[in-house]
Amino acid sequence: MTILTRRSLLRRSALFGAGLLAAPAVARPGARRSLTLASLFGEDKPETRIWRLIEKLVEEKLPGRFRFNLIGSAALGGEKEVAEGLRLGSVQASLSTVSALAGWVPEVQLLDLPFLFHDAAHLRAVVSGPIGAEIKSKLAAQHFIVPDFINYGARHLLTKAPVVRPEQLSGTRIRVIQNQTHRRLWSAFGATPIGLPIPETYDALRNGVAEAMDLTKSAYAGFRLYEVAPFLTETGHIWASGVVYFAAPFWNALTEEEQEVFQEAAAAGAAAFDAWILEDEALSMATAAAQGGEVLQPEDREAWEAGGRSVWGDLAAAVGGMEKIEAARETL
Repeated sequence: MTILTRRSLLRRSALFGAGLLAAPAVARPGARRSLTLASLFGEDKPETRIWRLIEKLVEEKLPGRFRFNLIGSAALGGEKEVAEGLRLGSVQASLSTVSALAGWVPEVQLLDLPFLFHDAAHLRAVVSGPIGAEIKSKLAAQHFIVPDFINYGARHLLTKAPVVRPEQLSGTRIRVIQNQTHRRLWSAFGATPIGLPIPETYDALRNGVAEAMDLTKSAYAGFRLYEVAPFLTETGHIWASGVVYFAAPFWNALTEEEQEVFQEAAAAGAAAFDAWILEDEALSMATAAAQGGEVLQPEDREAWEAGGRSVWGDLAAAVGGMEKIEAARETL
């Protein structure tokens, strides 16, 4: 027998309500078609601002046709729950890290391989080429339509106590994204991975369920994690690639003209998002510093990189083989 907690009941109610807001599937002539969008953050963050921009661009080209119903602050759950909402039809669009979609498309883990990408330009070159096109196709087969990729920035280590060398992680309970890439990465350093949705992370760190995690600088302040994990070590071990994505039933019901407009708006939104993330990282770190957060520099960089790259072989089969990994590494 399944026992539903108050939290799960509330979340199911939210998803059900979102589905009602997104109905009807067939709009009356001249009526606006509603689409429900999910964001993990509030209005001031890039994750929400991108949808306001996309809404504006769509309205300019297709006036009066669509109503954007944006639900922010993780009210519809974490990334996996939102992805399930897209598949169920209760959510029509959102953003997601590729990590959260690995359960449906294991090949996306290529973009999460630690210490694979030199910088943001390298990552953009890969997702704009054949590898990115293949990933889009595989996501589409799982009912996720991806007009473009986004870059959340580099992921860094967050800890309750200072950590600058990889051996200091031995025995540490670390919150991870719930996929094998992240589990294997931190296991390689002797840490104990604990898979948790991002909305539950603050309490886990505060209560000692977890002692560390990794995240981008922008989200560090977005979730006020400096209050419970005041040390950020600039490992930059993974570039947090993500997607702007739509539910296939919504996308496929659009006319060719409408799809083109949404495609162009999403691409413009993605470019703006990447720029906003850079600005938001600076604001985030200033906020963290003012609240007692401290930035640390990792020692023995070679050891960090060796530990991270040790998982490449373990994941090669899932992401398309070592040839695919080498092709990504050599992309210019």
